[in-house]
Amino acid sequence: MSNSYLYQNQLAQDRFGLRITARLSDAADDLPYDISERLRASRAQALGKRKIAITQTATQVALSGGAGTLTFGNDHLSWWDRVAAALPLLALIFGLVAINVIQNDRRANEIAEIDAALLTDDLPPAAYADPGFAQFLNSNSGQSQ
Repeated sequence: MSNSYLYQNQLAQDRFGLRITARLSDAADDLPYDISERLRASRAQALGKRKIAITQTATQVALSGGAGTLTFGNDHLSWWDRVAAALPLLALIFGLVAINVIQNDRRANEIAEIDAALLTDDLPPAAYADPGFAQFLNSNSGQSQ
């Protein structure tokens, strides 16, 4: 559908509505007083209950690539809206702290296992720091194959 078709359709609907309104208004003059007063009261009651549409104009338009964002003036956020907006940030912070704690715990366990293996081994820990020992291990690994 093109925009011109939609525009023509909207115009036809508007003209039809205006013709119905004119007919109803012509017939309203012939109604008895009590019926016209009830209709007036009903109209006033209906207007009192209708929802009022609030229109706002965008104060800023931000374009990024193919997407655009409209910014409206002062957003009067309630307390619950602000809490709901902060919850994802709090969840992210909690998740990052939990990941950090878990990684630190794993690193401590790995270091503890290495320390336990070094202390329970037959060689003294000073042998692992000796450069000749590393050369000895390399030469022995080549001979055993």
